[in-house]
Amino acid sequence: MLIYLGLSAVVVFVAALLLLCLGHPTRPALAHLVFAVGIAPLIFGAITHFVPVLTRSGKAPRSLLLAPLLLQLAGTLAFFGLSGQLATGSLPLAAGGALLIALILAGWLVVRARHTLGRPHPGWRWYLAAVTSLCMALILVPAMTWWPAMRTEMRLLHLHLNTLGFIGLAALGTLQVLLPTVLSGPDADAAARLRRELPVAASSVLAIAIGAAFWRPLALAGAVMLCSVALNAAHSWLRRYSWRTLVEDGAAAGLVAALSGFLLLVMLGAAHAVGVLAGQDAVPAFVVGFLLPLITGALSQLLPVWYHPGQRTPVRDRMRAALSAGGASRSLLFVLGGVLLALGVSAGIWLAATGMLLFVVALLRSLSVTGPDRNSL
Repeated sequence: MLIYLGLSAVVVFVAALLLLCLGHPTRPALAHLVFAVGIAPLIFGAITHFVPVLTRSGKAPRSLLLAPLLLQLAGTLAFFGLSGQLATGSLPLAAGGALLIALILAGWLVVRARHTLGRPHPGWRWYLAAVTSLCMALILVPAMTWWPAMRTEMRLLHLHLNTLGFIGLAALGTLQVLLPTVLSGPDADAAARLRRELPVAASSVLAIAIGAAFWRPLALAGAVMLCSVALNAAHSWLRRYSWRTLVEDGAAAGLVAALSGFLLLVMLGAAHAVGVLAGQDAVPAFVVGFLLPLITGALSQLLPVWYHPGQRTPVRDRMRAALSAGGASRSLLFVLGGVLLALGVSAGIWLAATGMLLFVVALLRSLSVTGPDRNSL
């Protein structure tokens, strides 16, 4: 399942870039293609994979493992609704289905944390906060229909709760555990930092979402707080590793680029809040400058583990080496492309397309040197 979700996200990214270059369909439809069909199912799959580790418990039940597929189906429904191929009533239906799935996942998270052996790793709370943000964002979908006079404000709430809340909180929580694993094993300080900074991160997301919709000074304050969380993570990495170590490993370089892109885009978002930049460029910039290095960097580390679970083997190492090759260069293309898009320079999409092409080539090369184990499917 995880292999499918990872490869599915790559296919969705490639399709979205092609459609964006062709100028069809609309940007809201493309955004939902990326977020609802590609990213959200992968995040749900990653949560069901990592939470048993964080809570020192057994695997997620088989029924819950189907949740990403159902979420992907709801996302596909939303995409076709926004692209005009289905009736507009499909959007509340898709949101209602996704909300039910999200609530089930949130309930499972709480139950697992309560029944953990000892004290669970605080990373699970970041996932709960992320899923809670998604639930709030989904509730706003039918509300836009019920209160059309507030549609603009609700759309902004929905957008920020999805991007910075659901995706941002899940990513920031995962990055601080995943990057040390990529390089040299667990970071002893990560748990304390995650426990301490979740209230700041969650409240900053709410401040940005509410401020973007109703009072922009509040959004600026939230952006400063969220940047401080990301900067603390970056500072901890620099204390633990050298710059050379961070960029020489292709998977680590992608994760570092994702955090850098996140910081830059939050700051550029603040510039939009004061009227310096156009808001219509924010979503493509977020996808290119943050999500592309995040997903390609994470998959460079995780796909070999998912294909070959258990003990480390030479074939797993070969697969990882093939995926990680050129990771720093393509991640730089993603971040530069995202910044250009945020500044309104459309040429940034070609940098993103080039970086994605390089990753697809690396992915195909990695698959040519390995094959999935029977027990990894």
